[in-house]
Amino acid sequence: MGFMSRGTQWVAALSLLSACHVSASDTFSVCTAELAEQALEQGVSQTTVDAIFPKLEYQARVIELDRSQPEFVQTFPGYFSKRVTDWRTTKGQEMLAKHEKLLDALNDKYGIPPHYLLAFWGLETNFGGYKGKMSVLDSLATLACDPRRSTYFTQELLVAVKLLERESLTKDEMVGSWAGAMGHTQFMPSAYTHYAVDGDNDGQINLWNSEEDALTSAANFLKSLGWKPGFRWGREITLPEGFNFQLSGYKNRRSLSEWHELGVTKADGSPLGEDDTTAYVIVPAGHAGPAFIAYPNFRVIMRWNNSEFYAIAVGVLADRIAGASGIKATLPDLPAYSRTDIIALQRKLNQLGYDVGKPDGIIGPATREGIRNYQIANKMIADGFPGLDVMAALKVTPSQSAS
Repeated sequence: MGFMSRGTQWVAALSLLSACHVSASDTFSVCTAELAEQALEQGVSQTTVDAIFPKLEYQARVIELDRSQPEFVQTFPGYFSKRVTDWRTTKGQEMLAKHEKLLDALNDKYGIPPHYLLAFWGLETNFGGYKGKMSVLDSLATLACDPRRSTYFTQELLVAVKLLERESLTKDEMVGSWAGAMGHTQFMPSAYTHYAVDGDNDGQINLWNSEEDALTSAANFLKSLGWKPGFRWGREITLPEGFNFQLSGYKNRRSLSEWHELGVTKADGSPLGEDDTTAYVIVPAGHAGPAFIAYPNFRVIMRWNNSEFYAIAVGVLADRIAGASGIKATLPDLPAYSRTDIIALQRKLNQLGYDVGKPDGIIGPATREGIRNYQIANKMIADGFPGLDVMAALKVTPSQSAS
């Protein structure tokens, strides 16, 4: 039997079955039957297909979560303070002692210092305290049978079924996030398949039950992402008085020697250092908040999770687990902007000729650039951040007070 693309096929099935007023569970059954045939074509055994696909259950909650957008825009102080905590620091140090021998061996083999592996582990699942409770196969099947990102999740589902066979897992064992991330380190099935390693040498790679497997797999994954041994993630810095904030951001990478010449120092005022290492400045809460300089490994962290907030949290938590005191700057009070607030900001910028694209309530690169250009034109500090001064100048009143 020939196959249409998953999205085309599913839309066609929906059109046919909705015309007959068939239930969502019946349309899901049509889709999973086709997925079962694809699994067989890709080498999954008939026994596994018979055991898994007829028992897949549609999860309406997964679609709700996939479609949902947060009411409020996450600020860096709110994000950071909830993730880089005293509890995670203390627990990370306990795990450092518990797995010292393994972590040292992983550093020798993969070049990933122990405190970074522990920071990832802590942020992903609270060191295994919460690995998710949803059926990975049900979640992936639900998303594969939904047209929005069908191709991606079809691939992940089929990989997950092959993984179940390879590692002698059961459907009930494979629990995780609503989007299919699994185990201590929250690997998607494709990452699990390609990068997970048997760290405890028991003949099985189990990221749910083996901390050794999880830590070894994280080290292997980070190495594959391009981690540079011997280099840190970045650090908190102090910017000189009158710093030109137009120089911040990934597009403005410079050598440490150049940043040194511009007066950038470590947070304690000591010299940043002078060499050819390329780095860029980040001001995640605007000019009134902390400043960081990001080295190449910062971008490697972002390949794990494409968020500067996440990468800073990993780096600072890793430093604290290793004994550092954390950041020195005070986190500023910032309003809890709603998506409606940001949409209003974007509309005002567009009206004034600062093209930020379609207003969507997301503070992305285009919005930051539009804010920066507006700030330059109005002789404001050009940090590209929607501070209260920018909102007031554009006559946008936040719907909430500072958080």
